Amino acid sequence: MKKVYCTVLSLMVSLLGFANTEGDKKNEKVTEAVTSVTEVQENEEVQGAFSFSGYLDSYYSANFNRPMSRSNTGASNARVFDIKSGEFQIGLVQAKVAYTNSKSEAVVDLTFGPNANMGNYGNALFSTALAIKQAYFTYNFSDKFSMTAGQFGTHIGYEVIDAPANFNYSLSNLFNNGPFYHTGLKATYAFSDRASLMVGVVNNVDGLGDNNRKKGIISQLYFAPVADWNVYLNFINSNEANPGADGKEPDAFYRVLDLTTSYQVSDKLLLGVNAAYGAQKGDYQGGGGPSDSESWGGFALYSNVSLSDNFGLGARYEYFNNDSGVRGLVNRAGMGTHVSSYTISGNISLADGHILVKPEFRLDAYPKLSGSNEAQQFEDSDGNFTKNSQTTFGMAFIYQF
Repeated sequence: MKKVYCTVLSLMVSLLGFANTEGDKKNEKVTEAVTSVTEVQENEEVQGAFSFSGYLDSYYSANFNRPMSRSNTGASNARVFDIKSGEFQIGLVQAKVAYTNSKSEAVVDLTFGPNANMGNYGNALFSTALAIKQAYFTYNFSDKFSMTAGQFGTHIGYEVIDAPANFNYSLSNLFNNGPFYHTGLKATYAFSDRASLMVGVVNNVDGLGDNNRKKGIISQLYFAPVADWNVYLNFINSNEANPGADGKEPDAFYRVLDLTTSYQVSDKLLLGVNAAYGAQKGDYQGGGGPSDSESWGGFALYSNVSLSDNFGLGARYEYFNNDSGVRGLVNRAGMGTHVSSYTISGNISLADGHILVKPEFRLDAYPKLSGSNEAQQFEDSDGNFTKNSQTTFGMAFIYQF
């Protein structure tokens, strides 16, 4: 009996030892699998990933003044990009390549088409309107601190150069009279998810190179007072004067203080505001300038409503004042002027959001000049400048990928 008992006990011990051995093997396999997945994830983070995106847009604009020149620009710079009327036009074609890993990002963003030269006039590569829109890389020193070097789009303003990102197709005068892009170095520190600060040093405004030895200072303070409310305070100060005969830069400055804010009131309604104040003294990139400081500025109000998953309606009112004549917006007499613009745009989304169709109505109203009726802001069908306002109705066709 004792021998039987010992035999059974030995068998149980053997079975327990076998079970433990098999359990250890299973645990080892689980550990190996977890380690393998972790290594793959770590390798993916180290190796990073490429992405390719872009868009193309075209438009048709009907001008009710029927200008002989078939142009929406009026006396000077009344519109930016959608300048042709009475014909179908290509706007911009973008091709963007990005490489990203856990610590860095590199972006090469090229644009083609008629709008490429106008948006990157200081950096067009060929007369066929191939331009570098952006070419930069970012290194993340930590989760809070990063630095970016190269050419990057401006931080100033509510609207951007990319048609799919704006609700309205036509661009505001605040956009047209502000910077488009910068080349330099900037650093960003995130205090939290709701607050960050960016500061940077850049070359001259809208140029790959620099026309003098001076450098511009840029900054952006971001904060979100409450959920769904974003506020950006933007700034640039730069000496844009060409050097004199002695090689020294004259006393000059170009500066802009800009407020951009938006509030997502509900899933359906977004409200936005853009306000800017600019000042200039002295020469601006060889184009001359006032001997004393002169200013310009304005504001724009935005309201966008989503009426369904595939359709939205938006309104924009803008007032822009350049009575000083410092910026490009002037009247037929070559003097400074101001304008009120009213825009209503629709957004139709097709093909799972890849196709955007934007019908748009816009009215630009300028002060009526006294004296000659032939010296107003806009051209009529006979080629005479007899109109102080213009109304356009257009349709934009955009494909993004």
